[in-house]
Amino acid sequence: MKPETLLVMGLDTLSTQFGPEEMTRLRATASLREPMWVDELSSRRARARLSEVEVLITSWGCPPLDEDVLRGAPRLRAVLHAAGTVRGHVGDAVFDRGIRVTTAADANAEPVARFALAAILWAFKKAPFLAADARTYRSDWSYREHRGELSGVDRTVVVVGFSRIGRRVVRLLRDLCDVLVVDPVVDPAEVAAAGGRLVSMAEALPRADVLSLHAPLLPETRHLIGAAELAALPPNATLVNTARGALVDTAALERACVDGLHAILDVTDPEPLPADSPLYDLPNVMLTPHVAGSLGAETRLMAASALAELENYAAGRPPLAPVTRASLRVQA
Repeated sequence: MKPETLLVMGLDTLSTQFGPEEMTRLRATASLREPMWVDELSSRRARARLSEVEVLITSWGCPPLDEDVLRGAPRLRAVLHAAGTVRGHVGDAVFDRGIRVTTAADANAEPVARFALAAILWAFKKAPFLAADARTYRSDWSYREHRGELSGVDRTVVVVGFSRIGRRVVRLLRDLCDVLVVDPVVDPAEVAAAGGRLVSMAEALPRADVLSLHAPLLPETRHLIGAAELAALPPNATLVNTARGALVDTAALERACVDGLHAILDVTDPEPLPADSPLYDLPNVMLTPHVAGSLGAETRLMAASALAELENYAAGRPPLAPVTRASLRVQA
C-alpha cells in the first residue's frame, strides 16, 4: 500500500522543486489526497490532512514540527526533507517519537563545493580583485603587482570543516595544491584518503594561501574565525566563506579587509550586510548574495533525493541520508 504523503513547503519552493517529472515519480510511490500540499500546519484543513499522513516531504517554508503538530499526526512515521538542514523544523519531539528523518543535504553539497572550487582557483590568481582594480587603473596594468603572488603553483588551501561540502572540496583540490584540513572530530585517515592532511588551526593558518570555511554553525563554532585567526594568515591570503556568515566575526573581518585581507564571501553575518559596511566598497572583497547552494532548477536534485528516500521507505529499505538526534548536533 502506498504511504499517505503530504508535501509541506512554500508555494514557490513547491513549484520550483516539483515539476511534472517529480510529480509523476511522487504519484507512483505515494498516496496523495487533497490537500496534497500545505505551507502551514495550523488550519483546520491542514490538521485534518495531517491526521491521516504517514510521510511528510518537507522543504523551505516548512513550519516547526513541534509537540502540538505531532499530537495531530498520530500516524506520522517519516519526515523526508527535500532541502539541506532540518534544524529549523525538526527537534527532540520528532526524535522522541522515533520518526525517520532524512536530508537532501548531499545533493545541495555538490553546487556549493563547485562554487568553492571556483572561488579558490580565482583566489590563487586574485581574479575578482584584479577585476575590481581594473576599474580604477584602466589602461595601467601595473596593478597586477599589487595583489601578491598570482601563480596557482605550490599553493596551500586550508579547509576548515571536513563536512559533506568540505570533503568534496578536498577531493576536488587533491591534485591541484596542498590541502590542510582543520576539524577536531574527524579521523585523520579519512582526511588522508580524500587527499588532505589533518592539522590544528594554529598550524594551518600561517600556511594558508586560501582559507575556505565549510564548518556547520553551532554554538561552539560561532565566530570560529576572529581577529586572532585573521591576523595569523599570511599577507595576501584570501578567505573564502560559502558556509555560514557567523562562523566569522564580522567586525574583525571588516577591520582585516580594510587592512588588506582578500575575501570572497557568499555568506555574511547579517545577511545582507548593513549598507554602511566597508566590505561593499573594498576592491579586495567579492560579495555574492548567498548563491553557492542549490537555486532554481538545481533544487530539483534535492527533490529527487527526497523521492529516493520515499521509495526506500515505501519498500522497507533503510534511509540513504538519515538524520539522528546525535548527528543533528554537529550538522549544519
